[in-house]
Amino acid sequence: MAEDALLVSLRAAVTAAPDDVPLRLHLARLLIEADQRDAAVAEIAQALRVDPTSVDARELMTSALGVPAAAPPPEKHGFDWQAAESQVDNIVAPRFVDGAQEKTEEPAYDTERPAVTLADVGGMEEVKERLNAAFLAPMRNPELSKLYGKSLRGGLLLYGPPGCGKTFIARALAGEIGASFIAVGIAEVLDMYIGQSERNLAELFAQARRKAPCVLFFDEVDALGQRRTQTHSGGMRATVNQLLMELDNVQASNDGVFVLAATNQPWDVDTALRRPGRFDRTVLVLPPDEPAREAILRYHLKERPIESIDVAALARRTDGFSGADLAHLCESTAERALMDSARTGNVRMIGMADFDAVLEDVKPSTGPWFDAARSVAMFANEGGAYDELAAYLRAHRML
Repeated sequence: MAEDALLVSLRAAVTAAPDDVPLRLHLARLLIEADQRDAAVAEIAQALRVDPTSVDARELMTSALGVPAAAPPPEKHGFDWQAAESQVDNIVAPRFVDGAQEKTEEPAYDTERPAVTLADVGGMEEVKERLNAAFLAPMRNPELSKLYGKSLRGGLLLYGPPGCGKTFIARALAGEIGASFIAVGIAEVLDMYIGQSERNLAELFAQARRKAPCVLFFDEVDALGQRRTQTHSGGMRATVNQLLMELDNVQASNDGVFVLAATNQPWDVDTALRRPGRFDRTVLVLPPDEPAREAILRYHLKERPIESIDVAALARRTDGFSGADLAHLCESTAERALMDSARTGNVRMIGMADFDAVLEDVKPSTGPWFDAARSVAMFANEGGAYDELAAYLRAHRML
C-alpha cells in the first residue's frame, strides 16, 4: 500500500510539473520496479519529448523494454566472413587514397534521436492506426501482448507516391517511442568490392541492436531488395539474400529493433522480402487528405508574411498534391511576392492573388505514379495485395 501511495503522489507531482524530466524518470523507475513496464514506457516517452538528448531517459527506455543494455556484438549469420575476406585478399588489390593505402574500418551509420512524434503528422489516421497495431500497442501493453500471443516480429513496408511523407512517418515513430533512428539508402549499403555489401548490411543491423530501442528505416528498398529474377548481378542477389537473413535474425532474437522500409514501387520488391516475419505488412501512404493539406499549408506559411489567405479554400483546391508539392507551392508563392517586392521597392505581404497565379503553373507531381499504379491494380493485384490502392483509384475515378 505504501508503494501504491507513493506512485499516486508521484503521478500527481508529475501532472503538476509535466516538464520535470528527473521527476518523471523517478516515477518510471518505480513503475519498472512495480512491474508496470507499459506505464513506465509511456512516462519515459513523455520525458524524451521534453528532452530528446537525455541519456538517463534513453537508458531507462532500454531497461523498460527489456533490451540488454550492453549486448555483445551478434554472430554474423549466413556469411563466412573470414573465408570471404581471405578470398578477397587473394584476388582484390588494396584500396588506395591519394597514393596511400586506405585504412579499413567498420562502417558507421548516422544515428539520431528524432524530436517529432506521430502527433506532428498531419492527418494519415489510417497509417497511424496501422503503426499503433504493429508496434505501439504491443510495446506499451506487454502483458496483453503475451496473453494474445502478439509479437513485434516482422517489418512494415510503406509505399505510395513520392513526397507523401513516408520518411517523416518513420522518423515520427522513432520519436513516439523514444528510440534511435537510422535511415539507410542504397549508397550506404552497396559496394563495388566482393562481399562488402553483405558486410555493410550485417554491420548495419549490428549497430541497430547496439542502439536498441532503434527504428531501422530502409529508404527506396526496391533498389536494395530488387526482385532477384530481374537482376543479372550475382552481387545484388547475394545482397538480397543477406538482407533476408538479417531480417530473419531480427525476427528470432532482436528485441527493440523495429524495421521499416519505404518504396515508390512495391511491385519491384523481391517477393521473399514480403513473406511473414519480414516486410509482411504493407501500408499505403497516399497524398494528404483535405484536413492534412490544410495543416501542411499552415505549417509552411506560419513563418511567412501573409495577408487574407483562405487556407481552407487552398486545401480544397490542391486535391492530389503531395506534402512536397504543397511545400513547393508555398515556396513558389513566397518567391513571387519577394520578386515583386524587389522589383517595385515596396515590401508587401503574400496574398491569395499570389496563390492564384502560382496554381496556374504548379500541378500535382503524383500523376505519373498513379498512372503506373493503375496498371498494377488492374492486372497484377495478386492475392489482393493492392486492394487498398484499387479502392483509392476507384474513389478518385482513376480506375
